[in-house]
Amino acid sequence: MFYNQNVQKSKSENSKEKILAAATKLFAQKGFDGVSIREICKEAEVNICMISYYWGGKKELYQGIIEDLLERQIAYTKTFLNYDQSPSQMSTKEKIELLFLITDKFIDYFYSNISSDLILLLKEQQKPRFFATSPAFSYLRELVASLLNKKPDDREIIFKTLFIIAQINSPRILAGFSLRLLGREEFNQEDIKIIKENVKFYINALIKEARID
Repeated sequence: MFYNQNVQKSKSENSKEKILAAATKLFAQKGFDGVSIREICKEAEVNICMISYYWGGKKELYQGIIEDLLERQIAYTKTFLNYDQSPSQMSTKEKIELLFLITDKFIDYFYSNISSDLILLLKEQQKPRFFATSPAFSYLRELVASLLNKKPDDREIIFKTLFIIAQINSPRILAGFSLRLLGREEFNQEDIKIIKENVKFYINALIKEARID
């Protein structure tokens, strides 16, 4: 009985992952209105009732893709980030070291753990609430604010945090343009190293501008 329950659970989880992958691909290609539930199920090779079982409908499935990304992001960031520790409790040196660590880890994750289909979906469908509801983004903004001795909702802090994220994301978001210039189909480790160096350059410029010792 225990073995059968585990098998059923494994099959159920596999079906859910297949639906998420298929829906992400089709939404990215055709947009929300251009995709039907039947088409998603055909792509995922699952029974149409599975979407009702897990999400209820197409709108909820679409939101489920974003929620799944957030859950995976939170699980990943918890391996190196303590959300319970406020940046205000850290020394300046600790804040700077953590800022470099976070950006390095963000780059590793963004270029290795997020599919091209999901990147396209986030880009084309313009999900502004993704970063607004991301604990990792909120913590990064709090860290930048503490380092520069300002409030997290200060306009300058919001823009500086967004610029850090843009330094990380833009080559991947504009992958078609970036990879065409590089003459290849994927980013390699040397590319990622250069992206990290550029992000560090920007952060060091912020530190120098703020005259942080």
